Amino acid sequence: MKTFVMMTKMSARNAHIVEVSAKLQNRARDNEAWLKQVKDKCPEVKFVSHYAILGYWDFMDIYEAPDEEAAAKMSLISRAFGAHEVENWCAIPSDRLQRLARELKDLERELGA
Repeated sequence: MKTFVMMTKMSARNAHIVEVSAKLQNRARDNEAWLKQVKDKCPEVKFVSHYAILGYWDFMDIYEAPDEEAAAKMSLISRAFGAHEVENWCAIPSDRLQRLARELKDLERELGA
């Protein structure tokens, strides 16, 4: 399974507080329906954590999925439930990145670069 981070923005950047508040209230009410759709359409997805974010993005979900197609489904379902913007990022553990960097450094030495 791959790890993905889904960032969700519920309202446009210049939205008025009334719009933002309404979207957040709808999100709370629709969250159960959203989660049901995710489980129905993406049964292989396993949620790791869900956060409300103080910044550009409103929410961050960390989840595991077998591939990018499952991540794309997550984005599409979120859009169908009113998300203004959605981005999915593939994430790898930092120790794996360090291992990859060491492997490339070894390759660099082998090539004499």
